Amino acid sequence: MPTLKLRTTQRSEMVDLTEQVQRKVSEAGISRGQAVVYVPHTTAGVTINECADPDVVHDFLKQLDVMVPWEQPFYRHAEGNSAAHVKASMVGSSVTVLIHNGLLQLGRWQGIWFCEFDGPRRREIYLRTWSENSKKR
Repeated sequence: MPTLKLRTTQRSEMVDLTEQVQRKVSEAGISRGQAVVYVPHTTAGVTINECADPDVVHDFLKQLDVMVPWEQPFYRHAEGNSAAHVKASMVGSSVTVLIHNGLLQLGRWQGIWFCEFDGPRRREIYLRTWSENSKKR
């Protein structure tokens, strides 16, 4: 299974995966099908959002911090990263993108974002592609 590897550098950050996923789709020779991007971590997620204005990433992370502060007196999880678990569940662990003519079918301003909530860490992202004309890859 194709795997993307990355190292995050901050507690909370977002990393644009769009080019890496497109490269894997091109390498697989998929002209029409689907790509599933899956994050196998409980304190990280993946989403599709704007990739043109870096302020969107800033605002996204800041709003999550407002909704789910890092420290709360009622958190009981012994590792001290309850907020990261909640944020990861809110964002989700996978996205599916259609492929047409070998290209990810994202909107003009959309990108695929890895969302780190408990960094810095080494992370893996799994990619599974399907072609309408062949078996699973």
